[in-house]
Amino acid sequence: MEKFTDQFEPLFTLESFRVTIEKDKDRPCSSQATMKISVGGKQEITAAEGYGPVSALDNALRKALDRFFPDLDTMRLVDFKVRVIDGNRATAAKVRVFIESRDQDKIWSTIGVSEDIIEASWQALADSFQFKLASEHQIRSGKVPAQEELPIFGKQHEAFELKDTP
Repeated sequence: MEKFTDQFEPLFTLESFRVTIEKDKDRPCSSQATMKISVGGKQEITAAEGYGPVSALDNALRKALDRFFPDLDTMRLVDFKVRVIDGNRATAAKVRVFIESRDQDKIWSTIGVSEDIIEASWQALADSFQFKLASEHQIRSGKVPAQEELPIFGKQHEAFELKDTP
């Protein structure tokens, strides 16, 4: 939500990426990704392989971010779905990529939309990492209120009346 209200400050920015996919006669496809990101004005360039182009992007991003944020090994992608938004445009149609990720504490979802499936996948993947990093940053900086500090806990709220049950 912060992203759409101009309150979002990304903890990393993409400078560029390149994904290649190679198919040899009888062997399965192989994918490689090279990536350049910036974190706090410092650039990191990495390359990684994966089982497909999104896996290669995921591995390259993890490798690039590990120098700055070593806690990312607790996060993993648990679901990946692609939907065509406008089927009338055939292979030029926009697609929506839905990624569900999790760590030891929570599960979250992100979405990317583009005419290019790799770009839509990147958007959803990058947002998933941004969410994880922003959550960790808030916890470390003490900006996340404790449960008892939230309005519906602790003090009685006008809309709620807490009663002891006999």
